[in-house]
Amino acid sequence: MDQPSPPAAVESPALDARAKRTLLWLIAFSFFMQMLDSTIVNTAAPSIADALRVSPLSIKTALISYTLSLAVFIPLSSWMADRYGTRRVFWAAIAIFTASSLACGLAQNLPMLVIARVVQGFGGAMMMPVGRLAILRSFPKAEFVGAMAFATIPGLIGPAIGPLLGGLFSTYLSWRMIFFVNLPFGLIGLWMTLRHMPDYRAATPVPLDLAGFVLFGLGVGGVSWALEQVIEANYLQTALIGVPAIVLLVVYAMRSLRIAYPIVDLNLLRVPSFRIGVNGSFTTRLGVGGVYFLLTLLFQVGFGYSPVMAGLLQTPQALAMLSTRFFVASIIRHLGYRRVLIVNTALAGLMILSFATFSADTPIWRICTQVFVFGAVMSIQYTAVNTLGFVDLVPAQASMGSSMSSTAQNLSISFGVAFGSLLMAWFLPADAARGEHYIGAFRATVTVLGIVTMLSSAVFYRVPRSAAA
Repeated sequence: MDQPSPPAAVESPALDARAKRTLLWLIAFSFFMQMLDSTIVNTAAPSIADALRVSPLSIKTALISYTLSLAVFIPLSSWMADRYGTRRVFWAAIAIFTASSLACGLAQNLPMLVIARVVQGFGGAMMMPVGRLAILRSFPKAEFVGAMAFATIPGLIGPAIGPLLGGLFSTYLSWRMIFFVNLPFGLIGLWMTLRHMPDYRAATPVPLDLAGFVLFGLGVGGVSWALEQVIEANYLQTALIGVPAIVLLVVYAMRSLRIAYPIVDLNLLRVPSFRIGVNGSFTTRLGVGGVYFLLTLLFQVGFGYSPVMAGLLQTPQALAMLSTRFFVASIIRHLGYRRVLIVNTALAGLMILSFATFSADTPIWRICTQVFVFGAVMSIQYTAVNTLGFVDLVPAQASMGSSMSSTAQNLSISFGVAFGSLLMAWFLPADAARGEHYIGAFRATVTVLGIVTMLSSAVFYRVPRSAAA
């Protein structure tokens, strides 16, 4: 059917240069809080497992539940921002994220932690897409890539210090501090939002597609739960949950193409650059999504390193991402999206394959070098693939495009962690000991993930040669 035009955004006064800079710092602050939370948890995973008396690989559930919650609830961010305004929704998002961080730190067992992470994901689901939406509506198309790159640079300080902080807290204080550290940042973010977030909203908000949200949420959640059951070798439950979940997603897809305002508008996939950006983001993160968690298991469980050392070994990756962001936009402008993404995706796969050479005798300097190069490659990858999808969207599509892109990203990360954990579980012997068994399983796992990532570069051959930032 012919789709009605998206609702027009309320015309807001143009921001001056100072207001734009302040907005970018506010968005960067929220990115920092979320990125710190995600990286600090990875490093502390083995310590959390010991404290909660579960296996290290079981902590994947706490990681997956957060990103899966992001993927399920992000589609609501578009509707909520259009209806209630970016300022109110962004403030509420930070409040929920901060309160649930407190709940995570107070968790007494894995189910409690998982539930708190789901709520935390709900807050995060409103935070990042609404922040990106504010940038989309505040900056002209020619400045968008540069604005996004600037906003994410301070946010990458979180990954730079997160692994080390996670190790320090786990070793010398308590793993609970990795969540409590969000509290002061959250309070500062609440104050900044009230003062500096512009209040964009739709002139005529569209009705909420509640039925579509239920279909989409149950379908995505069911598929993710089915993957969990595969990891646990519960194949009957996998079929009983996975098949109906896939049916729900098919029903949602068919329904969404027939209604005026679906919660996730699949009609946006008719825009070639957006479709390629979403597909490329999903396939790339399927291979990359679980690497960071697996490196943590390798360093601490496989090599027997302390949490502090494991955090230090992952810090070069974040430092590389931080430094590379200063010139990523220039690389894309000079070489174009197509060339950058084809070559860079292949390089990402090669770097993942190179991790299979790690052993307990590998020199620290070599581990740091390989992790640093991997971080630089992924910095280019994320910036390019995250902005490709928006180069041909009109302003009225910005809200839905932002939420749909973020949904695909977090869904792919969730599936990436599940896929990596599934491979790790398959390659681990049933009586795996803490040591050489984990090293062998890690090598086999990253070999598969590296090949999958390299093959995903084929998606970007469809990017027009003329596409540039």
